[in-house]
Amino acid sequence: MTIQQEPITTEPHDEQRRLSLSTKAARNLATTTKTAPQMQGITSRWLLRMLPWTNVSGGTYRVNRRLSLAVGRGRVSFIQNGADDVRIVPETLREVPVLRGFEDDELLAELASKFTVRDFREGDVLTEAGTPVEEAYLIAHGRLNKYGTGKYGTEELLGVIADGDQIGEEALGQHADPLWLHTVKATTSGTLMALSWRAFQDLLTRNQALADHIERYVVNSRRPTNRRGEANVEVAAGHSGEPTLPGTFVDYDLDPREYELSVVQTVLRVHSRVADLYNDPMNQLEQQLRLTIEEMRERQEWELLNSREFGLLHNTAYDQRINTWSGPPTPDDLDDLLSMRRKTRMLLAHPKAIAAFLRECNKRGLNPGSTLVEGHEVPAWRGVPIFPCGKIPVTDSHTSSIVALRTGEEDQGVVGLHQVGIPEEYEPGLNVRFMGINEQAIISYLVSAYYSTAILVPDAIGILENVDVAARRS
Repeated sequence: MTIQQEPITTEPHDEQRRLSLSTKAARNLATTTKTAPQMQGITSRWLLRMLPWTNVSGGTYRVNRRLSLAVGRGRVSFIQNGADDVRIVPETLREVPVLRGFEDDELLAELASKFTVRDFREGDVLTEAGTPVEEAYLIAHGRLNKYGTGKYGTEELLGVIADGDQIGEEALGQHADPLWLHTVKATTSGTLMALSWRAFQDLLTRNQALADHIERYVVNSRRPTNRRGEANVEVAAGHSGEPTLPGTFVDYDLDPREYELSVVQTVLRVHSRVADLYNDPMNQLEQQLRLTIEEMRERQEWELLNSREFGLLHNTAYDQRINTWSGPPTPDDLDDLLSMRRKTRMLLAHPKAIAAFLRECNKRGLNPGSTLVEGHEVPAWRGVPIFPCGKIPVTDSHTSSIVALRTGEEDQGVVGLHQVGIPEEYEPGLNVRFMGINEQAIISYLVSAYYSTAILVPDAIGILENVDVAARRS
């Protein structure tokens, strides 16, 4: 029996069915349109753009100030290894005004060991105005409100106390039995370090050097000063006739701060074959250099904010730092920040902090407004632009900071520092220097940017700290 097979038919392949040239083949004869190399890490860098830049021809910038008698307040640091194992870093006790400049590390360590750990809860009253001072406190963690008595006997909220702050050293210089000047209540739970006032007095009795240091502090604190803590200048006003006019002079700070230009550098390497052959339509060296400079400028702005040596976040005076009243940044908080200085030119905030502020405005039915800067519309409050800056850190606890700046030498503000006219300058304050070609035919270029920033007077910059940026359901 014969089985007849049907003829097998096959569909023609796509290449066989085509009636014209394919795009894949046509691309072999076409010139591809290309973009320049793109980079995700480029930000707006508003701080670099808005700071006035001062030419530092000698590489060092000295800020001369009028002599100040007020001793600045700092933040004490702690080491926490557990709920009950909290210790003071002894050297940071110098941040307490009364101990500023005291050089005996062993005595500071002894003093730190006399503090005891104590927890507090929301609603606890740590001090009550008019009662005797029996202890001094260092706040390791938590938030407290400070209250005083108003003109008509009402209780008024005077400020917020938070991590690293101190309570009680202001009793020095009072009479033998000092009294609390304010009432302090806890608004959150937290931890503090307590020192018995009697134990502190015993330490003064046993150590003459510490007693002498504190005596000098008390004497200086009683010298006449203006509201900024500067040595008073005697003048006469409102008189008539021919009274004897006071003689005076303006004293200067004998140890002015000097800022040396910092540097960010890298060595850019390009193979000679790449530099010679692959430059159409874009020059390889120029593109490599462009992206390298962008990254260096990003790092420069980060340093201007976060460097411990000259960065704005670490060099702002602590009496120019305030805490939020309730956690998130409210219009009241920004009003307080703006009221601390004249001519605030700009506010810097992490984008999450700006979003948190706008949420608070929405809750109150407020429109914060906006302003036009260099062709860009940015949010503003009271006419002061709020610039986004992602280099302001956000902590693991979802808190950040908002920075207020007065800028320019004319207004005794914050200025950027650089030097123009340096050898082989490519951009102001940045140069590119040829370093040679090695045995592997790799060309090297040294790329350097020199910069710093200076705060001319303390109130040129202020910071709203512990800004809660977490979005919460209402």
